[in-house]
Amino acid sequence: QVQLVESGGGLVQAGKSLRLSCAASGRTFNSMGWFRQAVGKERAFVSAITRLSGSTNYADSVKGRFTISRDNAKNTVDLQMNSLKPEDTAVYYCAGSPTFYPSSYSNEYDYWGRGTQVTVSS
Repeated sequence: QVQLVESGGGLVQAGKSLRLSCAASGRTFNSMGWFRQAVGKERAFVSAITRLSGSTNYADSVKGRFTISRDNAKNTVDLQMNSLKPEDTAVYYCAGSPTFYPSSYSNEYDYWGRGTQVTVSS
């Protein structure tokens, strides 16, 4: 059974940091990504990373603040979020993809976690 389980969400003040982690089990993915969905908005791409080369991709809104990393031995991917803003408030989802590039398209991901809430207060 393939599972993706996110952890590390919570409530934090603006300007602070949080680190999200996603543990995959049941298979390995060629790339993994993070998406987020705020209340009343569509799910949006945040960041992605490939398993082999470690190539990364970031949404413009998080460039310079968020860093994605992976541990292939543990089959995990982390998202370090610094300088958080209230507009970063959302449910964050981890996803796995068969693509060999760090895709920003949600329809290229075939497995999803249940999400973890991140709330940034002003």
